[in-house]
Amino acid sequence: MPIKIRFLFIPVYFLFITSFNFAQQSNLSKAVNYLSEFIASGYFKELHKTNDDLALADTIYLRAVHYTNYHYSSALFDLIFSVIPYNKVNIRIPLAGLILPYHLTSDIDSVFDKKNENLPKRLFFDSPENNYGDKDKLTHFFGSAYLEYASNFFDLGDLIGYFVEVFEQNFEIQNSIDFRDIETNYLGNMFGEILKKNKNILPSQVMMVRTLFYCRYNFP
Repeated sequence: MPIKIRFLFIPVYFLFITSFNFAQQSNLSKAVNYLSEFIASGYFKELHKTNDDLALADTIYLRAVHYTNYHYSSALFDLIFSVIPYNKVNIRIPLAGLILPYHLTSDIDSVFDKKNENLPKRLFFDSPENNYGDKDKLTHFFGSAYLEYASNFFDLGDLIGYFVEVFEQNFEIQNSIDFRDIETNYLGNMFGEILKKNKNILPSQVMMVRTLFYCRYNFP
């Protein structure tokens, strides 16, 4: 990764950590617990029987929007932490070289495990055919959507596309950049941009663009 991306990431990195620490007992923590419990619920598990995973992603998004009383920026930010399939990671502090354990969510283990089990995993035509699938892609999508939706005064440019990917690298969740993750970041970027003008847009409508793109170029 270019050095400039890492230096651009540093202020966002510390803002990310500081904001979450500050919100441990705040509205963010309550929202994460509420949405996690919703995804872990028997009701949401039943929805798997009659809905595809894109529809389930829309359901999670709409629940977050309703919970925040249609405050879309807050809903997107809450979703980043609610759908992330990790609850503890090792933080690698930039420049200092220190590695510290950090809890990303306040979910109790039973809720966290059920939430992860119920997370949508077949979001794209090429989602891996295993129990994990693309469960991490919602974090990429909503993270990039939040950054774009909240960027009213300046253009974050490539930082939006790389934010969650660099997040995973610096938090030692994965060792290298995944091209499919980058594509999902840009879809989230697109969703956040459209959402500024059209509040009726749904995540599934933008995620479908990736499938349509590959179908267009592979099946003329």
